[in-house]
Amino acid sequence: MTEKKEGGSGLSSYKGDPEGAARSLDPLLDVAMQKVPEKIKSCTPIALKATAGLRKVGEEGAATILQAVRNRLETEYPFPVVSADKGGVEVMDGKDEGVYAWITTNYLLGKIGGPDETPTAAVFDLGGGSTQIVFQPTFPKAPEGGMPEHMAEGDHKYELAFGGRKFELYQHSYLGYGLMEARNNLHRVVVEGMAENHPSSTSWMNKPILNPCFLPGTSKQVEVSLGPDSPLGTESLTVNMTGPSTSSSSSSSSSQCRALAEKTLQKDASCALAPCAFNGVHQPSLAKTFAREDIFLFSYFYDRVQPLGMPESFSLRELKDLTSRVCAGAKSKDWELFNAIPGAKAELEDRPESCLDLNFMFALLHTGYEIPIDREVRVAKKIKGNELGWCLGASLPLLDGKEGGWECKIRSVA
Repeated sequence: MTEKKEGGSGLSSYKGDPEGAARSLDPLLDVAMQKVPEKIKSCTPIALKATAGLRKVGEEGAATILQAVRNRLETEYPFPVVSADKGGVEVMDGKDEGVYAWITTNYLLGKIGGPDETPTAAVFDLGGGSTQIVFQPTFPKAPEGGMPEHMAEGDHKYELAFGGRKFELYQHSYLGYGLMEARNNLHRVVVEGMAENHPSSTSWMNKPILNPCFLPGTSKQVEVSLGPDSPLGTESLTVNMTGPSTSSSSSSSSSQCRALAEKTLQKDASCALAPCAFNGVHQPSLAKTFAREDIFLFSYFYDRVQPLGMPESFSLRELKDLTSRVCAGAKSKDWELFNAIPGAKAELEDRPESCLDLNFMFALLHTGYEIPIDREVRVAKKIKGNELGWCLGASLPLLDGKEGGWECKIRSVA
């Protein structure tokens, strides 16, 4: 694991320090140096894929960091680095991140990579800065009930060849709708609402602001990013946000929080190519084109519900019920259920935004992606001992030697 540091330990936390960013990977590479046998190190390829967070340092800053990383990998370690034209050291496109995660999941489930044409699973990933959806929709062989015979053309369509099969996938990456961005989006809506209610005064900025998405009886200093076009005349604002005073008011607060979450999804945005999920983005109906196959949720979806005792498989209605229990607060009878779950109360007490996180997740899945409320979904962190995410899916193509964009390093002979 990379060293923890204030502001995060990812590459984006090294803005202005590209060499420091490159050195931050040394602990990971030290493990590779220990685990990979000496005789095959020169033929063990390495690649670095940065995710959405690195885009925050700007295009020039990201490029400088990535070049420093490539230089260090090539000069300090024996592993061949995948070529630039094959994306050896790069910021991944959001669509690739989602598709790689889809490959990982379905490969580990045994649904791809083998001789059988097994139906595949859908994947929904929730990171800090973005969320991705990838699935293989099924269309009728002849138009029926207004349903087309095939997927509409567009950037959402991803044609993948893998393991001797061809897949026509729907994918989309929503930048700005990851969980950390969602928190800020909801906080911004609360702040902008206060500004609208007090157009001739700014004194409210120095007082506690009621946020229905905070747990009852909790408060926290929150830095809210408002953007360059904010009517408040500042790009950011630090305020003290507080939850409802008692759990008796938490039921209505939970509904209010869900309404705020749904507002940030912009379901009423113009839809140029119907049907749309949210923010005007086209998406084939899951209820009509992916009615029976498995839906896997991971990353923050898993991290937020697993400590609270949710099973690996549950319906969105059960997620909604969990959200209501959490939002009731520590002094409610609803929280007594968490006494029997080791670590659950500590998890909740450490996160004033637990109510916000769960409401956003439910709104994203049900209102945003339009997954039916009684549809079963699965959360997972690992399958067969392998961690889910994009990494394995990005690694499998590297096994193809020259087609993967690398060649064995020639070791110097003394």
